[in-house]
Amino acid sequence: MFRTITCGELRIADISKEVVLAGWVQTVRKFGSITFVDMRDRYGITQLLFDETLNQQLDDNPLGREYVLQVKGIVSERSNKNKNIPTGDIEVLVKEFSILNRSITPPFTIQDDTDGGDDLRMKYRYLDLRRNAVKKNIELRYAVNRATRDYMHQNGFMDIETPFLIKSTPEGARDFVVPSRMNPGAFYALPQSPQTFKQLLMVSGYDRYYQIVKCFRDEDLRADRQPEFTQIDCEMAFVEQDDVLNMFEGLIKFIFNTVKGIDYSEQVQRMSWEDAMWVYGNDKPDIRFGMKLLNLKCPGHVFTGKGRNNLLIDGAGFGVFDDAETVVAISVPGCADYSRKQTDELTEWVKRPQIGMKGLAFIKCNTDGSFKSSMDKFYDGERLKAIAEAAGANAGDIVLILAGSEERTRKAISELRLDMGRRLGLRKEDEFKLLWVLDCPLFEYAEDEKRWVARHHPFTSPKPSDIDTMINNNPVIENAAEYLKHPYANIKANAYDMVLNGNEIGGGSIRIYQKELQQKMFQALGMDEAEQLHKFGFLLGAFEYGAPPHGGIAFGFDRLCAILGGSESIRDFIAFPKNNSGRDVMLDAPSTIDQKQLDELQIKLNLD
Repeated sequence: MFRTITCGELRIADISKEVVLAGWVQTVRKFGSITFVDMRDRYGITQLLFDETLNQQLDDNPLGREYVLQVKGIVSERSNKNKNIPTGDIEVLVKEFSILNRSITPPFTIQDDTDGGDDLRMKYRYLDLRRNAVKKNIELRYAVNRATRDYMHQNGFMDIETPFLIKSTPEGARDFVVPSRMNPGAFYALPQSPQTFKQLLMVSGYDRYYQIVKCFRDEDLRADRQPEFTQIDCEMAFVEQDDVLNMFEGLIKFIFNTVKGIDYSEQVQRMSWEDAMWVYGNDKPDIRFGMKLLNLKCPGHVFTGKGRNNLLIDGAGFGVFDDAETVVAISVPGCADYSRKQTDELTEWVKRPQIGMKGLAFIKCNTDGSFKSSMDKFYDGERLKAIAEAAGANAGDIVLILAGSEERTRKAISELRLDMGRRLGLRKEDEFKLLWVLDCPLFEYAEDEKRWVARHHPFTSPKPSDIDTMINNNPVIENAAEYLKHPYANIKANAYDMVLNGNEIGGGSIRIYQKELQQKMFQALGMDEAEQLHKFGFLLGAFEYGAPPHGGIAFGFDRLCAILGGSESIRDFIAFPKNNSGRDVMLDAPSTIDQKQLDELQIKLNLD
């Protein structure tokens, strides 16, 4: 028997027990005739004491970091207790030991404050996974997985596997494709999601389905993206929107309680997409803090069409505002005492290429009731006061204002709001706030392609009140500049996104289940009848055999784990992730294949 107990289990009540332990050597500390060794396994660390009778053996067979060691000994009380570890009250007085395997010197120290850089740790990921910090992330991932399965089972869902080798139907991100040796010139695709399969399962009568499933997208990467990622994929038949929201709001609350011990008892707030864009400037707002947007120039777009505040800035002759498509402000609490250096730093922050603004205006609401602004030349105290009050500012606050083209300014003020929330400590890692964002537009108009594209995916149903509008209108637009006047521009999707602390963690919709409506959707996306049948004939055919009303959602499993673990990167919660170039530096993949394999697949490379 290699061990009778693990390195994380022994306590003061185990004193005098004889135990057998096995694990990895973390540290070796020699003090004269005795040696202390910290031995680590997945479960914790135990201190070992080698007395003078064994020191000669250690001299002959010295221990090194990451040696695999087995010891037999007696549990004793430590004279110098360590309150930082659960086993800190005891140590094991070693009677016998055996080196099961030696290790060369690791390329970095395997401890929380490691000296290994990101690239080095990814190259030796199997060593990085030994570190306690990484182990905690993998344990949290497992806990979220287990809680999900428990909840889904309790609510009657079946875990049903769907294929990984499917047909390529590129509509969103690029597919990863796989050549078929038995079908020369033909290719499989790896699924971007099991979307059509879960809808087919609803047609098949499996009315509650889920998977924790791998998905694949060949797209540019960033901290929260990987070429292969994991979804909690779910679908329900005979449901309306509220049924889905209530079921999966319950799932996330169950995960919070089970994994983090958080009793999230409050009803999750629901907000329309338009309100999210109007009040916060983006469709995944962080509602842990305020700083709601005030639009000072309202030309009538969906983002700016709720009320007219033009009078607050009109007639002052301030060209920066007069010539801008939109002017947007936020009130930042308690920052009226910002120095010139601090406001200059904020100005430089919004000028960065990734933000893209030309400058920043501000109004300081001083505690004595006066107002100081970078626009004093154009606006008197009364006008500054009116703007500040409209923005919700109080004495001691500062109002920050951006002006420019609508889309860029909206994105910039949203990023500025989030950054100010971070600076002021309002985005706490241990505070969680959920939000449903509902009823986004069903379509976006791609002006470069002169056609509609689906904002979610082509299987999302319009709101019931918009179905007739979709069926009874021609999707073709004669003048691209007039797309906002087309009836399709106002069709709302029967869709919903779950947002957690400013991150979209899940998205779904009530699906189209009637053949006529699905064909109309495909037509709107520019597919003729032949293309519809080639790409989705199997689905259209299935809808002719009694498809039930159905809807579902998919949660970003990796992202959910990262947020619960307080990390910005999903890579920290994936055992073997890819780097930002999509490479596995440990395996050196992707890699070339030999000519024999290429010949079998009848593939000829053209690398010119």
